[in-house]
Amino acid sequence: LLRRLGFGASRQQVAEALAHDPLDYVDQLIDQAIALPLPDPPDWVGWNEDDYANNGVDPFDHFLEWTLQWVRDMLQHGLREKVALFWHNHFVTIHETYGCPQYQYLYHRLLQQYAFGNFKEFVREIGKTPAMLVFLNGVQSTKWSPNENYARELYELFTLGADNGYTQQDIVETARALTGWNGIDVYCEPITFVPMYHDDGLKTIFGQTGHWGYDDVHDILFAERGQQVAHHICRKIYRHFVHPEPDEAIVSGLAATFMANDFELEPVFRQLFKSEHFFHDSIIGTRVKDPLECLLTFPLEAEFPVDDDWVEAIWYFAGLLGQNLFNPVDVAGWPGDRTWINSSTLTGRWQVCDYYLYWLVDNHLETLRQFAQNLVGGNTNDPVLVTQRMLEHFLPQGPASQAALDQAVSVFKWEVPENYYTLGLWNLDWDSVPWQVALLLQHIARQPEFQLC
Repeated sequence: LLRRLGFGASRQQVAEALAHDPLDYVDQLIDQAIALPLPDPPDWVGWNEDDYANNGVDPFDHFLEWTLQWVRDMLQHGLREKVALFWHNHFVTIHETYGCPQYQYLYHRLLQQYAFGNFKEFVREIGKTPAMLVFLNGVQSTKWSPNENYARELYELFTLGADNGYTQQDIVETARALTGWNGIDVYCEPITFVPMYHDDGLKTIFGQTGHWGYDDVHDILFAERGQQVAHHICRKIYRHFVHPEPDEAIVSGLAATFMANDFELEPVFRQLFKSEHFFHDSIIGTRVKDPLECLLTFPLEAEFPVDDDWVEAIWYFAGLLGQNLFNPVDVAGWPGDRTWINSSTLTGRWQVCDYYLYWLVDNHLETLRQFAQNLVGGNTNDPVLVTQRMLEHFLPQGPASQAALDQAVSVFKWEVPENYYTLGLWNLDWDSVPWQVALLLQHIARQPEFQLC
C-alpha cells in the first residue's frame, strides 16, 4: 500500500498503518494529500528573459532549484507527489523545449493543485499553461496558420486515447478553435489570449457546429465523448498504480464512478485504493519501480539521512537511469514498467545504491546499526532474524526461497568467524555490524524483487 501510494515507508509508518483499519488509513492518506498547501512560489517566479540577462543568472540554476525542491517534496509528501508525478507523465511537457523556470513552476503547481481535483478543469487549465503552449506550439497557432499539435495530443494522449472517437477533421477544427494564445512580448513572461489572432469562424467538432473557442472545445469533448475519456483515464490510472495489465471490470467500475461524479478524480482514487482488488496478494510485486522509486527506497524505508548533495544526486542519477524530471522522453511520456530495466539501467541502479551505502558508511555509520536494531526491536545475537527482517522489509514478499534466505544470511555474516555466531558471542553491538548491514543492503538491492513494488 505505502509503496504504491508513495515512494516507500519507514518502519514507523508501516506500524501506524497496521494499527488502523486499512480503508480508514487510505482515507486518511488521501485527506492529508488533499489538505497539503501548495509550495510557496520562489522569489524568481516573475522573472522574464531580460531579468535573467540583467542579473547575470543562468535560468538553469532556477530550473534545478525547483526540480530539487520536488525531490525533497517526494521525501516528505509521498502520495500527493506520487500522483503529481503520474500527471507529469500524462500531461507531458519538456523543459528542454520551453526552457523557462517560471513556466516550469506554473506547470508543476497545476499538477499538484489538480492531483485529486476535477479532471475537466485540469484539462482546461493545463492547455493554457505557458509550458504547454510553447511545448506543443500553441503560442504559434493563429487563425492564419492553426497548429494541430496540441489538438492532436489533447485527444490522442490526454483524454480519449489513440484512435478512440475522433477524426482528423475533429483535430483540424479543434486546432482552429484553440487559436489566439499568442500574447507575449518578452520570453518567460505570461502568455495571454489575443482575440485578433483567434479564428472565430464556424467549426464542427464531434458533430457540433458553432463559433467555438477554447472553453467550448472542452465542454463539447466531455459532453460528447465523456465515456471514452473516463475509460482511457481510469485504465491509465490502473496501469500505473495497480498492474500493467488492466482488469477491465475494475476499470469499468472506476469509469462509472468518474462520470457519475462529473469527472472528479478523488472518488476514483478512493474507490481504487480501498478496493479488495487493490489489496489482493496477486497484485503485490507486479510493478517495476521507476528510477525515483528505486533510489528513494533506502532513505525512506530505512530512514537514512539525505543531505542536499544527495538530493541532487538522486535527481541526477534518476535522469541517467531514464527518468529525467521535467524532461520525459517524448510527448507520450515514459513508457514505464519493464522498459525501465535493461542491462545498463539495472547495473546502474545497483551502482547508485552502492554509492549511497558508501556515503552512509563514511558519514553516518551508526545509522546502519540503528536501523538493524529498530527492525528487531533492540539487540539480538541471531543473524538469521536480522536478515529475515531486512528481506521482509525491503522485498515485496520477503525472501523468494529458503535458498535465497540462506544466501542473504551468508552475506550478512561476512568475515565474522562462524563460532562467534554458534556460541552466541556476536550481537548487534559488535563493531562490525554497520559494515555487515551495508553488505546485506547491497545484496538486497541486487535482488530482482527489490526492483518491484
